Amino acid sequence: MQIEELLTKQVQTAVRELYALDADPKMIQLQKTRPEFEGDITLVVFPFVKAARKAPAAVATDLGERLLCCEGSLVARYNAVQGFLNLVIADNVWQSALSDIDADETYGRQPSNGRLMMVEYSSPNTNKPLHLGHVRNNLLGYAIARIQEANGWRVVKTNIVNDRGIHICKSMLAWQLFGNGETPESTGKKGDHLIGDYYVRFDKEYKAQVAQLTAQGMDEETAKREAPLMKQAQAMLLRWEQGDPEVRNLWEMMNGWVYAGFDQTYRRLGVSFDKIYYESNTYLEGKKEVERGLQEGIFYRREDNSVWADLTADGLDEKLLLRQDGTSVYMTQDIGTAKLRFQDYPIDKMVYVVGNEQEYHFKVLSILLDRLGFPFGKELVHFSYGMVELPNGKMKSREGTVVDADDLMDRMVEDAREVSKDKVNTLQGITSDEADEIARKVGLGALKYFMLKVDPRKNMLFNPAESIDFNGNTGPFIQYTYARIQSVQRKAEHVAMPETPVALNTKEVALVRRLGDYPSVVRQAGDEFSPAVLANYAYALACDFNSFYHDCSILGEADADVRALRLVLSRCVARTLCSAMGLLGIEMPERM
Repeated sequence: MQIEELLTKQVQTAVRELYALDADPKMIQLQKTRPEFEGDITLVVFPFVKAARKAPAAVATDLGERLLCCEGSLVARYNAVQGFLNLVIADNVWQSALSDIDADETYGRQPSNGRLMMVEYSSPNTNKPLHLGHVRNNLLGYAIARIQEANGWRVVKTNIVNDRGIHICKSMLAWQLFGNGETPESTGKKGDHLIGDYYVRFDKEYKAQVAQLTAQGMDEETAKREAPLMKQAQAMLLRWEQGDPEVRNLWEMMNGWVYAGFDQTYRRLGVSFDKIYYESNTYLEGKKEVERGLQEGIFYRREDNSVWADLTADGLDEKLLLRQDGTSVYMTQDIGTAKLRFQDYPIDKMVYVVGNEQEYHFKVLSILLDRLGFPFGKELVHFSYGMVELPNGKMKSREGTVVDADDLMDRMVEDAREVSKDKVNTLQGITSDEADEIARKVGLGALKYFMLKVDPRKNMLFNPAESIDFNGNTGPFIQYTYARIQSVQRKAEHVAMPETPVALNTKEVALVRRLGDYPSVVRQAGDEFSPAVLANYAYALACDFNSFYHDCSILGEADADVRALRLVLSRCVARTLCSAMGLLGIEMPERM
C-alpha cells in the first residue's frame, strides 16, 4: 500500500477519534509540501474545521499531535501553518516503501479482473502501404492494449483489414492494364508499395480521362462518373461481389503481396494482433443484418433500390447502407464485423481506435447496432484521436501526399545512428551489429515516445529532429537514463536493502515518492485511455533520477548501507522505467 493510502487511513482514524467525524477518503486532501516549508506531504485541514469547531491552525496542531503518536505512525515531525499540516515522513517509512517496491516483481500491475476488452486498431486498406497516420494509430492501439492488460483486463488485439471495395479494384485494374506482370520479386519492392504505386497510377490515368471529357464539353461531375476507368473499376467491384473467379484470383494474389508487406512493417514497428478480421468476410454478415432490418421495418428502401436508415429522430441524418446495385458500404461492413466479434469472444468492452474524423460514423454504428437488437450496441467505445502531421519539407513521401511508414522508420533509425554516433563509439568492445541495434531501439523509441507523449485527443506535429534529442522530454533521454543506471548496476554486485535504518536526503525521498506513484499512474492511464499519462510519468522519473545522480554518489559512497540503498533505489528506477516504456511498446537498450 502506498504511503498516501496509509496516511489517509491514519487521518481517518484521527478525525474520528478527535471530532467524531467519519471522513470520506475524498475529504482527505494530501499534496506535496511547498518547498519553503519543512515537510514531505501536506494535509489540508479545512474540511474538518466545522466538525472540530476550532480555528484551522488549532485543527492542524491537533491532527499533527495525533498522527505523531498513533500506532504505526508514519510521521517523524510536523509543522502547522494556518489550515495546512506539513508532515515529515519518517526515514524508515520511505525505506520500507522502497523495500516493498523492490520485492514486488509485478509492481504497477493489477490482478486480473476476469473481464475481456477487445481493442481494434490499424484498419489498413490493401490498396496502399501504411503511412504516418497509421503509425500513430498502431502505436496508440498497441499501447492502450498493453496498459489495459497491466490494469487487469484480458485483452484481444484485433485488426480489421479493408480488403474489398472500389479502392481495391482501382489498384487491381491499374495493375491489369499497366502492370505488364510486375511482382514484388521482379521489381524488388515490398508488395504494399507496389500495389500503392498502381493505386496512384489509376488516379493519374483517371484524372487524365476526366480532363479529356471535360475538354469535350462534359461537366466535371458527369465526366467523373462517365470516365471509362471508373466504369471499369465499378464493373470489377460488381464482378468481385458476384464471385467472378478471374477477379477473385487477381484479388487474392495482389492482397497476398500487400499482407506480406504489412507484416514486415508491423514487425518493425513492434505491434501485433491476436485476431485479424477481413471485410471480405464481414460485409456478407452486414448485408444479412441490413436485409433483416429491412424486413423488420428498421430500415427502408428507396425507389432506386438503395437501402437507408432514418436517424433524424436521433438528431442525425439518413445513412446509406446498401447502394442501388446492392453493394455494401463501410457501415454495413462494420455491422457485420461487430456481430462476428461478439460471436467469437465474450467481450465486456469493445474499443475502436480510430481518428476523430470518424466520430459521426461510430455514433451511427452504435445506434444501428442497438436498433438491430444487439445488446452491445450502446457500449461501444470510440477512442477518438487527433491527426498527426510533419513540418513542411522535413521528409519526402512515397506518393507525394502522405508519409510512408517504412520511410519514416528508416529516417528515424538513420537519425539515431548519426546523433548517437559519438556516444556509441565511446562504448568499449561494441560491434557494428550492436551499434545498429542500439540505433534501431533509439530511433524507434524516439518515434514512439514522441507520438505517445502528446494527449491522444489532440492534433500533433511530429518533428523527427526534435524527437531524437538526447535532452528534454524525449524517448532517447529516458533510454539514456536507463542505460546509465544499467552501467552502474553492472559495476556493482547485486545488493539487498540494508537492514539498518538509513536517513534519506530530499533527492532520494523524491525518487521513492515518484516510484510510489507508479501503480496509480498505470490506473490513470487505463481509466483515461491515455498513454501520454504514462509517457510523461517516465520522463518525470528520469528527471528525478538524473537530479539525484548529479548530487549523490552511488558507487563512490563510503557508507556501505547508504551505497546499498542507493543501488536498490537505482535498480527500482531502472525497472520502473523499463516497465513504463514497455507498456508504451518501447524497447530499452542496456548500453548507449
